[in-house]
Amino acid sequence: MLDGIRSLIRLQLLMIVVFVLGKMVLRPAVLKRDAPTWLDIFVLSFPNFCEAIVGAATVTGLLLMFNARFVSAKRRLSERVVYAWAIVFTGIYVILQEFKVHNLGGANIYDPYDILFSLIGLVVAWFIINRLRPSFSIVSART
Repeated sequence: MLDGIRSLIRLQLLMIVVFVLGKMVLRPAVLKRDAPTWLDIFVLSFPNFCEAIVGAATVTGLLLMFNARFVSAKRRLSERVVYAWAIVFTGIYVILQEFKVHNLGGANIYDPYDILFSLIGLVVAWFIINRLRPSFSIVSART
């Protein structure tokens, strides 16, 4: 029942560790040096890649739980459809933030490379989630 959610949590934790290491260790080290432009772009935009994966995993888990808990068995969406909707919802949120339509994730500056890394993160998240195939089901206990 919770194995799918646990796999999403492990994915999130891994990406958060990579995000923190990239932002706190790699980024300052690269920006201190006279690094090639592509490396500067990478260290500045890579957090968007991580955020897209963490966001997609979070939304996937929430939608799986909602689908299992609140949608009748007849109307319940397939897991693949839930994965697709999770990527769509995450993509809308991420892209609208990059275009400064909202600042729910904090003050943001427009950078086309951030959009590119976010989109790549969403595609990678799609493949990871479809590979993990997380699921969630409600087990009712009879008393």
